[in-house]
Amino acid sequence: MNMHGRLNRTVSIAAMAVVYCASFVGQAGAQTRPPAKAVTTTKTARPAATPARDQKARPTTTQSAATRTRAARARAAALARAAASARMAREANTPRYKKDALGNIVPDVRAAAAIVFNPQTNEVLWEANSHDRRSIASLTKLMTGVVFIADEPDLSRQVTVVTADVRGANVTYLRAGETLALRDVLNLTLIASDNAAARILARTSEGGTSAFIGRMNDMARQLGLTNSHYADPSGLDDRNVSSAYDVSHLIAFASANPQLASVMSAAQYQVRTSRRVIKIHSTNKLLGTGMDIVAGKTGFIRKAGYCFATLLQIPHGSQVAVVVLGATNSTLRFAEARHLFNWVVGRSNGLVGGGDIVER
Repeated sequence: MNMHGRLNRTVSIAAMAVVYCASFVGQAGAQTRPPAKAVTTTKTARPAATPARDQKARPTTTQSAATRTRAARARAAALARAAASARMAREANTPRYKKDALGNIVPDVRAAAAIVFNPQTNEVLWEANSHDRRSIASLTKLMTGVVFIADEPDLSRQVTVVTADVRGANVTYLRAGETLALRDVLNLTLIASDNAAARILARTSEGGTSAFIGRMNDMARQLGLTNSHYADPSGLDDRNVSSAYDVSHLIAFASANPQLASVMSAAQYQVRTSRRVIKIHSTNKLLGTGMDIVAGKTGFIRKAGYCFATLLQIPHGSQVAVVVLGATNSTLRFAEARHLFNWVVGRSNGLVGGGDIVER
């Protein structure tokens, strides 16, 4: 083989070597790079890693479905509550009347007991179970206010809230350790129906709470409230009992005191303690409805039901005390009081029922 032939063969062998080496390097690279390619492949094709990822995804999907189900149930429950509330309001705001033994159309209330009483003539204009003795909840605070004012207190005197006042009070704006004037305590008691405030009025009075409750029962006897008895000043104790008849007389008596009347007709009030200013609103929902309200007080505990006592001014006429005891809901107690008042106004104007009549 001549020199030129050997040269060509050498070049050819070298070229083959280059190709072989490139092939080897390619194979070697293929052997050393799979982990990186495997990661890339896992992200796109999700081969062996898919079951593990699915196990993590399933709880999230299940949780999302459960969350959506709970949300749907909550919306359905909210709609049901709104519908029930609207239905309850419609029923409460529809006055009911019936015929008495003489054929007269008279109120037919949906409460355990009720009365319309004219304190100026001492006449009962209408009643239902008005002498039944019942638990009266925070209507108790009417007597608390009467006895407190009868003691002729210094309303500017500062008193300190103690732990016993707020413990188990259920409804209170007060905190142990702060101080405030007795005037503010009285407003809290009768406007916001604050139970701790009622306790403070009794505790800080002459002789303390026990003597104060004794004076509450003495006052009941003096006023001839034979169905009334008091066990605590707030009304949380269900042993505080009275009757619609007694309460109608009591709110009329309490309202004769200008100080108590001004408090019980207030829609709101600002209380100042040693630590803060508290804006309170009346629990009487008839305030601001256009009715001429001389005084009012609400009450509720489970045994008493929803209670309401108010003294109202008839346009160009006398005042009437309206009491509703043992209503099944708060809306109904106010609605029934309004229906009873409208009936009285309508009757005085020669309009039986004083509005739409649902006769049963």
